[in-house]
Amino acid sequence: MRTSFLWLEVTGRCQLECRQCYAESGPSGTHGSMTRADWTRVLDEAAALGVETVQFIGGEPTLYPHLALLVEHALALRFGVEVFSNLVHVTDELWELFSRPGVSLATSYYSDDPAQHAAVTGRPSYARTKANIAEALGRGIPLRAGVIDLGGGQRADDAQRELVELGVPAVGYDRVRQVGRGVRDRQAGVEQLCGHCGDGVAAISPDGAVWPCVFSRWLPVGNVLDDALAAILSSGEAERVRAELTGAFAARQPRGDAGASGGRLDSCHPSCAPEPCQPTCAPRCSPSCSPCAPFRRCWPTYR
Repeated sequence: MRTSFLWLEVTGRCQLECRQCYAESGPSGTHGSMTRADWTRVLDEAAALGVETVQFIGGEPTLYPHLALLVEHALALRFGVEVFSNLVHVTDELWELFSRPGVSLATSYYSDDPAQHAAVTGRPSYARTKANIAEALGRGIPLRAGVIDLGGGQRADDAQRELVELGVPAVGYDRVRQVGRGVRDRQAGVEQLCGHCGDGVAAISPDGAVWPCVFSRWLPVGNVLDDALAAILSSGEAERVRAELTGAFAARQPRGDAGASGGRLDSCHPSCAPEPCQPTCAPRCSPSCSPCAPFRRCWPTYR
């Protein structure tokens, strides 16, 4: 199966400790075992495979010291590039990088109330994220945002409304996915997935593990520190996992408009993966907020 989109989870470090973070990232996270040379090699291998779009994610990718070099390399290879950031802190150098043609941004948002927003992220992040959303739009940088609803009276609708008022052209919504710190009353499992995992997409962790998507972290199919990306994606283990997921998704009971999509859920946003028209197009389906989706065939999106 051809892979057209990759999540590159370059770090597990983040300034925030969001209550629902699927990656369980935070200030004590690390950049993992992957070196800059390893990530560069992965980009080269992805280009040879015909991958069209990559998303840099974490953790918080702007905390990764070699992000600019990797984005430049990805652009030189003619990838569409999306950076999924909390937009808490963006340097002048990164603003210049994000303004390059072929680069887009994605972020998550939680409430129009600063205290409620901070209760989700673990620190007073509302004002900075909001200001940097406005800065990105002012610079003409393609941007999408997703609201993740954790319940409990969260002002999710108001957050979506505020993003629209700010001028964000693509605003998604998702319920919290029970993966990582998002686990509430059940363990992570296929019922938390949108139904597109491994379907032309794959994710790579800071330690080189390859997953069908950033949410299916319990299903590694190989490691790019041990094998070439092409060998991993075409391996018997990758085929077995894809077949397992396909069977699980097909067995889902139709729900709402999911019946017409073969048991696939509404996206799992901010989104998982951009669509081929990337990164300026808005998602086709009701988006959500995850790292998944810059464009949305699988628009899962969130952190």
